[in-house]
Amino acid sequence: MSDYGKAFALMRDAVQGPWRDYTRHAFVEGMKDGTLPRAAFLHYLRQDYVFLIHFSRAWALAVVKSETHAEMLAASRTVNGLISEEMKLHIGICEAEGISQDQLFVTPERAENLAYTRFVLEAGFSGDLLDLLVALAPCVMGYGEIGTRLAAEATSDTYRDWIAAYASDDYQDACVAVGELLDMALTGRIGENFEASPRWTRLCHTFRTATELEVNFWQMGLTP
Repeated sequence: MSDYGKAFALMRDAVQGPWRDYTRHAFVEGMKDGTLPRAAFLHYLRQDYVFLIHFSRAWALAVVKSETHAEMLAASRTVNGLISEEMKLHIGICEAEGISQDQLFVTPERAENLAYTRFVLEAGFSGDLLDLLVALAPCVMGYGEIGTRLAAEATSDTYRDWIAAYASDDYQDACVAVGELLDMALTGRIGENFEASPRWTRLCHTFRTATELEVNFWQMGLTP
């Protein structure tokens, strides 16, 4: 099991059913054994590229919502990682399949993509840094857990590039950093015993909703 901080572990354990549906979705298992159709994978990658554009904007909003230099630094590093590293994976795989970056950029958003990205952005616009981080966390940490598990369990090399990217030390370090940021933000605003705060239930609800939207995103990937 991953070690991405106290708050993440508590939230993940509070939504075990949806978390399992997300991290062990049929799309994920298809990457593990190589049975996922290539058309579905490329459809997902195009949608995920658009998702990452909005996700990067949400992390930029986290810089705005930050109240300390340490928070600003952590959020800005995540923005840089998304734009300069993670999106590079999508561009490289798609270009090898004859899909240019210009084509990626104008990919029409599916409803599932729209629902998820706008939920995250709205969490940031209407709330504070905590509301935003909790909406962002399932994507970051979930992919970290998926990448680690598939790297150990994969029986096919078909999707090895994707798996390697999310199992990499760099990505795992990013997950740890986001976990530390979440713990720091919670402690600074609510206190050390943040899980006893009346606000904790609402934050866990946001985490659950974002996790359920991740499940919907995988399901969308299966229907090009």
